[in-house]
Amino acid sequence: MTDLSLPKDFFWGFATASYQIEGAAKEDGRGPSIWDTFSHIPGKTADGGTGDVACDAYHRTNEDVALLKSSGANAYRFSISWSRVIPLGGRDDPVNEAGIAFYKNYVDKLLEAGITPFVTLFHWDLPQALHDRYLGMLDKVEFAKDFERYARLMFERLPKVKHWITLNEPWCSSVLGYNTGLFAPGRCSDRTKSDVGDSSREHLIVAHSLLLAHGAAVKAYREDFKPKDKGIIGVTLNGDWTEPWDPADPLDVEAAERKLEFAISWFADPIYFGKYPDSMRKQLGDRLPEFTPEEVALVKGSNDFYGMNHYTANYIKHVDTPAAEDDHLGNLECHFYNKAGDCIGPETQSVWLRPHPEGFRKLLIWLSKRYGTPTIYVTENGTSLKGENDLPLEKMVNDDFRAEYFRGYITAMARARAESGVDVRGYLAWSLLDNFEWAEGYETRFGVTVVDYKGGQKRYPKKSFKVIGEVFNQLIKKD
Repeated sequence: MTDLSLPKDFFWGFATASYQIEGAAKEDGRGPSIWDTFSHIPGKTADGGTGDVACDAYHRTNEDVALLKSSGANAYRFSISWSRVIPLGGRDDPVNEAGIAFYKNYVDKLLEAGITPFVTLFHWDLPQALHDRYLGMLDKVEFAKDFERYARLMFERLPKVKHWITLNEPWCSSVLGYNTGLFAPGRCSDRTKSDVGDSSREHLIVAHSLLLAHGAAVKAYREDFKPKDKGIIGVTLNGDWTEPWDPADPLDVEAAERKLEFAISWFADPIYFGKYPDSMRKQLGDRLPEFTPEEVALVKGSNDFYGMNHYTANYIKHVDTPAAEDDHLGNLECHFYNKAGDCIGPETQSVWLRPHPEGFRKLLIWLSKRYGTPTIYVTENGTSLKGENDLPLEKMVNDDFRAEYFRGYITAMARARAESGVDVRGYLAWSLLDNFEWAEGYETRFGVTVVDYKGGQKRYPKKSFKVIGEVFNQLIKKD
């Protein structure tokens, strides 16, 4: 039997994001982000929810650090609200010292508790002022300069942080914000959803801008901060595993690979190879930006590690008709059942999410092979639970479905490491807390801790909170 043990220096813990948990949206000098604006537009979130209060984490630093410590975790990923530290966002705009002090205190408290912070600079909450000023990520020159200045500020003020993540899931920022219009700022070609936007091009422009901003921040860190701070920096990309709808059909097999390229390689290939995937160039033509030689030099090699967010899997069926101009998947269909009638996994509260731990193992191996065995940190993995929000508190804490999800996925990760040599060095479960789940509002819960939104945001650890610690306690070597 294969030894699935993990090394004693393996990082494990939980992840959150600023707009989803902090609240205090107008306190201590924080400026509005595009998510403040978007979530206050009627109909943009499932229940009309906003991040105005969220989990009130801004006022509960000590409580949340104590919660983390009680779990036995040795790592915690959180993101910085750009508009809390630079309310207007720009490189010539004033810095908000109260915001800096909040994050500095957060880092200090975590380190005092023996918990290593993994800090994300951009988890979708672009300062609204930058969107108003030059349409944010649609202007690659201005955005990269402003993002670099913001990154430098955080590197300078938080030298104790040794694990930096530039961007969280740039696919979501690009596609959901500028193609489907489901996320802030909600731009798309559908005029029933948005008065502005071009779903055939804008998401591609935004993705290019994000890659350049990432490259600029990494260059700044490596040249001016890494020599003395000795940290590492990378990007976090999301991706679902794919299986062909009909394994005997070469077109379905090809489509399954193409789906991975349109989701993951769109961002990873430029970082590791200096170019976009051929499958994207073939379908999108000149709508897909070209990298200049200077841009290739900036982006290629700009990863000390690969941050991996992963939740689910799909069966992929090819499409015989030409791709629509607004297609972002790779001209294919995603299904939960294959040709033989097999189901990829059970339903959850999230229409897009079906647990399939074997897909996690396979995707870890796929990433490792394609990108030359990079160091991987799993920076998000988790599940919602169908109907959870409708349960009474005493049943909500007994989340056996989620506990089983984590058992299966963590074991699958350990197998990928032990059997296939995947260099995975950390795992951060999504999420420490039930929180504002973007367009799904507060109807969908992903936390290992119940947040009683109606009872003053009190925290109640669930069964899964304990189970994750038990699994890692069994897997991690003690000597």
